[in-house]
Amino acid sequence: ILFDYSSLVALSFCFRHLYDNFFQNTIILSLWYDNPTFPTWQRWVTDCGMCVSAVGLSCAGKFRCGTSNKCIPAVLQCDGKEQCENGEDELSCVRLSGRSSVVQVQRSGLWMTVCSDDWTTWLGETACRQLGYNSYVESSFSPVNSIEQELQYVLVTEPTTAYIPHSKQFGVQCCARCDSCTHVCVLPDCGRRPQYSSRIVGGNMSRPGQFPWQVSLQIRGEHMCGGSIITSQWVLTAAHCGYGSVPAALAVERIVYHTGYRGKLDYDVALMKLSTPLVFNGSMEPICLPNHGEKYEEGTMCWISGWGATENGGGPSLTLRFAMVPLISTKECSQRDVYPGLISQGMICAGYLEGGVDSWDSGGPLACEDSSRWKLVGATSWGIGCADVNKPGVYTRITQVLSWVRQEMEVCLSSTLPCSYCSCFT
Repeated sequence: ILFDYSSLVALSFCFRHLYDNFFQNTIILSLWYDNPTFPTWQRWVTDCGMCVSAVGLSCAGKFRCGTSNKCIPAVLQCDGKEQCENGEDELSCVRLSGRSSVVQVQRSGLWMTVCSDDWTTWLGETACRQLGYNSYVESSFSPVNSIEQELQYVLVTEPTTAYIPHSKQFGVQCCARCDSCTHVCVLPDCGRRPQYSSRIVGGNMSRPGQFPWQVSLQIRGEHMCGGSIITSQWVLTAAHCGYGSVPAALAVERIVYHTGYRGKLDYDVALMKLSTPLVFNGSMEPICLPNHGEKYEEGTMCWISGWGATENGGGPSLTLRFAMVPLISTKECSQRDVYPGLISQGMICAGYLEGGVDSWDSGGPLACEDSSRWKLVGATSWGIGCADVNKPGVYTRITQVLSWVRQEMEVCLSSTLPCSYCSCFT
């Protein structure tokens, strides 16, 4: 993993020794892969520590327990009682929604906005843990009529919805990096660039700290894919970047693939958990995840970055480059002369239909700025050609996989469930 970081050292996990590196003043955490061929429906256990994932069993209209494959009624999920052997039915019960980060909880199969006149620090800490963070910063309050209309509902004592009778609803601000002993946040929030004063065709070279969440996944020192730091222990990338590969790495504890990914185009997303938390310092910072239901309009200008080739057929760039691209609607991206029949709700397109600027740094970020905070709207997935006319870049839409991301961070951070439930490699 190559970080946009101002040091001149590299770590090789296979040999576990330090050596000098002169690649753009960076830290390189090299991943070595044997790249075996795996069936798309299973992963084999090997002496490298790979885990077996479930074989995609279905529980139509019900909730499936990941470890036992037991099916339980959907209304029993998030009811405060564990019906699954390892309590999977009580995970992913909290989410942040809308632009104002409204807290919602799941109850009886419904997502309801939480409204409380007696909100406590303990509740804030609990909500943040269930979102995959290990720390709570603070709660903020705002009038009910200031949030999106569809969020103006409340969780009451009975499992029903009701219009909010209170004058305020709460939002929780979580921190991606904090003091592990005191649980007090000591650094600014995600998506900030405090030190800012595989193909990025038409892109420019970045400045130090401009994209502090950007990482590079490498094979024997060669750039393979991009990725984004989302917390001190988690990096998000494309599933196809490491699908069917075994990492022999000290710092990467496990790789988690989306359970819906089968080597095709949909659900092309993966998480990497680092065994040692990163220390954020301005040059290395996490990017924010979007909230549930957050929408980004067609034409919104966002940024792509990476070390991909700067021309068709060329090798990777030696410097981190970036380019600004507009978001393209699903309707326009599905047109007959663009990508007919290929764009799903889990994808988002960005780029110029007239060509000239494109991204091919697989797994790298599509980042959009929102209220001086940067959010990970997409992860580079696929495309046709190289900055060709009517062939924009296609990205995994992060809001569509947000529940999975939150659940895997919550599950795997706690390490209470077996690796097979996480669909991961260790």
